[in-house]
Amino acid sequence: MAFSRPFFFKEKNYFCIHKIILLISSLDDSYSFSKFKDKQNSSMDIQIENLSKRYGPQKAVDQLSFQVKTGEILGFLGPNGAGKSTTMKMITGYIGIGGGEVRIGDKSVQEHGDELRKHIGYLPENNPLYLDMPVIDYLRFCADLQGVQKEKIEERIRLMVRMCGLNTEKHKKIGELSKGFRQRVGLAQAMIHDPEILILDEPTTGLDPNQIVEIRKLIRELGKEKTVILSTHILPEVEATCDRILIINKGKIVANGTAESLRKQATGQEILKLRIEDGTTDQILHELRRISSVDMVELMDRNLNRFELQSRTGASSKREVFKLCVQKGWILTELIPIETRLEDIFRNLTTN
Repeated sequence: MAFSRPFFFKEKNYFCIHKIILLISSLDDSYSFSKFKDKQNSSMDIQIENLSKRYGPQKAVDQLSFQVKTGEILGFLGPNGAGKSTTMKMITGYIGIGGGEVRIGDKSVQEHGDELRKHIGYLPENNPLYLDMPVIDYLRFCADLQGVQKEKIEERIRLMVRMCGLNTEKHKKIGELSKGFRQRVGLAQAMIHDPEILILDEPTTGLDPNQIVEIRKLIRELGKEKTVILSTHILPEVEATCDRILIINKGKIVANGTAESLRKQATGQEILKLRIEDGTTDQILHELRRISSVDMVELMDRNLNRFELQSRTGASSKREVFKLCVQKGWILTELIPIETRLEDIFRNLTTN
């Protein structure tokens, strides 16, 4: 049976699969993955400094510097071709580092790549799998390659099948699965060795809405004790899952912070939607414009007395609007603060 090459073999790795399997089986049990894991006593923070990568004349990644701490989920955003996948591949050691440095814990990926890869679970964007292998056999194969102790392999497989919702499909060949279930198999292989770091490139691609909710919940739980970098184009997924957002464009960082902090930086001015009853439209409009903290008021719907109010930079008008309505005997039936959407922030930062 012929298999195509999966993601965990680098493009320039000339070892054949059978040689690697023989190497793993020849190792003494004491030289297992557990030798490298000490969760209680080690921090697996990721520190990236001036990371760069060039493909011919094109600079795919340009002097990136950022940190991801243990117990943090970082949402890694950017348009197609921004350098997200290239950055993730360099962190995992899948491709070589063009310039700069990636440190995991206190060790350099360039100097200790083979050891550090044992701490990393990686789901690449295209999720290459052995389509002719049954799910269970593939997970067993991955556990073997990742150095999971033989007596723990079946336990880890059962756990991954349960966590990733693969029970009904576990005996099928991967090629017989839907795209959503293949993505679940990819997640399972990334976690089979219980790594401290998860690098997930578009993890919910192909999943239906119910599956997306389940995977988000799983990632949030894993993020409590692991270091997670999550790349996605689904912006609501970032808000629902991630602690912090990093946006890159043309290989450079253009934003770094929580969703709330990015909104504050983007808006600068408070925007309120109002509906006020028991007063004439012109009278309400006149009085709102007289409030000192108000920069601009627009009439949105004359029949329903709906207005959009924009406060001056750094000021809030909510209290003044409420006081005005009390003084005039008007009924304030709507006061809705308008938040800048993450989609708008993303577009503003990544389009010329």
